[in-house]
Amino acid sequence: MNIARTLFALVAAVALVSPSRAQEDVNDASEKAMKAAMARVAPFVAKIETSGGQEVVGAAPGAGGPQAGVRKGVGPTTGLVVAPDGYVISSSFNFANKPTDIFVSVPGKPRLVAKVVATDQTRMLTLLKVDVKGLAVPVAVPKSEIRVGQWSLALGRALDTDLKDVPALSVSVGIVSATGRIYGKAIQSDAKVSPVNYGGPLAAIDGRVYGVLVPASPRGETETAGVEWYDSGIGFAIPLEDVYAVLPKLLAGQNLKRGLMGITAKVQEDPYNAPALIGAVSRASAAEKAGIFAGDTVVAIDGKPVANFSQVQHALGPKYSGDVLAVKVLRDGKEVEFKGVTLTEAVTSFAAPFLGILPLRDDPDPGVEVRYVYPKGPADAAGIKPGDRLMKLAPEGTPAAQAAPIAGRESLTAMVNSLAAGTEVKFTVKRKEGGKTETLSVKLGTPSDDIATALPLPSSAGRALEAPRAEKPKGKVPVAAKPADDEKPAAKDDKKKDEPETGLLQRSNPTLGREYWVYVPDNYTKDVAHGVIVWLHRARPVAKEGDDLARIFGRFCADHHFILVGPKSRNAEGWVPSETEEVVGDLRAVIAEYTVDKRRVVAHGMGVGGQMAFYLGFNARDLIRGVAVTGSVLGTQPKEPVPGQPLTFFIVGGEQDPLVKEIAEAKPRLTEKKYPVVYRQLKEFGKEYLLDTTLEELKAWLDSLDKI
Repeated sequence: MNIARTLFALVAAVALVSPSRAQEDVNDASEKAMKAAMARVAPFVAKIETSGGQEVVGAAPGAGGPQAGVRKGVGPTTGLVVAPDGYVISSSFNFANKPTDIFVSVPGKPRLVAKVVATDQTRMLTLLKVDVKGLAVPVAVPKSEIRVGQWSLALGRALDTDLKDVPALSVSVGIVSATGRIYGKAIQSDAKVSPVNYGGPLAAIDGRVYGVLVPASPRGETETAGVEWYDSGIGFAIPLEDVYAVLPKLLAGQNLKRGLMGITAKVQEDPYNAPALIGAVSRASAAEKAGIFAGDTVVAIDGKPVANFSQVQHALGPKYSGDVLAVKVLRDGKEVEFKGVTLTEAVTSFAAPFLGILPLRDDPDPGVEVRYVYPKGPADAAGIKPGDRLMKLAPEGTPAAQAAPIAGRESLTAMVNSLAAGTEVKFTVKRKEGGKTETLSVKLGTPSDDIATALPLPSSAGRALEAPRAEKPKGKVPVAAKPADDEKPAAKDDKKKDEPETGLLQRSNPTLGREYWVYVPDNYTKDVAHGVIVWLHRARPVAKEGDDLARIFGRFCADHHFILVGPKSRNAEGWVPSETEEVVGDLRAVIAEYTVDKRRVVAHGMGVGGQMAFYLGFNARDLIRGVAVTGSVLGTQPKEPVPGQPLTFFIVGGEQDPLVKEIAEAKPRLTEKKYPVVYRQLKEFGKEYLLDTTLEELKAWLDSLDKI
């Protein structure tokens, strides 16, 4: 603390002299304080070198795009001593290429062979061991003392390790710009942070250490997540206090993994202000084992109130597998507390259950009208026919009197998804012919990759704005009161005046200074919920891509009710993950203006655009329900499926594409996680857009995204 006090005293003293002289003296005092801080930290900063391993990490060789991987540098990087007997912590990024050899140089000691002891997989830190003793160890700045606006020095050691040669350290100076970032796990600094100092210290002006520098992203969980922001003024460090707290486990060789509760937020219009309502609970998860249900609202974790799901994520973000929590929820107006909720390291992937029907959309009448029945599927085997209406559902063994009424498509989807594939259920079915009611037994199956290309029209009842209606009770029904004048439906002419623009439209976001295009079919009406295809262009957007896509999909959009959206990247070389929020912003603007069917929102792209579509699918799960790509490699580890947020894939590769083997690898990687995947490999086809036959399959796939 003496350095900081000295700097403050000098600044106070020079305030009494002339402005120009005062500025010079402040600069001199700041420079001296920073050099003194560097000299104090230098003994703890190690140089790390690696050899062997992959040249590119995070993707298949040759892949491009936002998750296509990072080319591993050949120069040294940095580590931080954390125990006197040869233990050094560093960013896991430095070892993402799986090097065959790791060498560590600590101040005043020769270059030593290091071995990996353990990894903190939630904070992406790796602990190394070298054969040396008597090392100096840094002092951590307590998190309670870290304030926004404090000086911060991002240090690295890429040159020699002479203790006397302080300039051997690389340094970038900034301030602490935020705390509790990356869901409560990181400190943010505007000092420039790059692969040279990943693993090094973010130091305070008094020579203590705030934390260990790492690449990080709120949307990514891999060693390379956030590396695209290097030297941008957005850098992150894991608090050294947190590192010391788990160091005993790492020293014992225990790999630490993220702790998951297994809950998913219910999609709401304003997720940042809405209460933390649970939309789904994963099977065999910590939440399910504790007795927490979908429909509960989380109000406190470990005694601290939470007002929304963002605060839930911040409370859970720093936790590890095996950590035990107390969770308080609001259920039926009463608070219920669950103590001893033990977090798990992974949520078990389950195959989605499949009934085998496509429902009629925008139908507020009781039950669900069946638009199409998949041949040889569970519904077909049970005798359900197109035009039948599914009225009630009950798991096998439940008395008929306790069967649950089906209040529309979303209700049926939620009911089916709450069950496991193979479950026997009973449906109360009102037949199309004659209106007779029957009870049919159905054994839920799993979806196949078969695509029905002759789906019947119409697909919508055209009543999207009407609220779902309950089934009329038997017996005498009271006469409803006549609606007041202001409650009467608008006349057709008035409705037409209220319809938003159609055609190919150019839109802009003045706040962000970005543009995008939208294509809305001329027959658009607010009474029909439209799907959305988000087209993510190639590395360099074609000038008339909007015209081309409107020509390719125009008739389909009119017949099957879809809108096209074309965001534009700000990067000439293609998309980067940090543009996700901007793309989502364009999409949300369209959703706010038009009537959108949120079960049919698809990210679609080719090449680099397909890479971004994959990324968007995994990182905008509250919006995206399908990913359709051609000529694109899945360059990252697929995330676990989220109950209540289905995600399905349509992937095309050409046999003449040099990356076809890597493209084809996406299917087994995704099916391992139980995602539904359609893969088509085309003969005599390279990097062109889709052939007519496959394009027709894609259109049919798009029209069946809401199958149950």
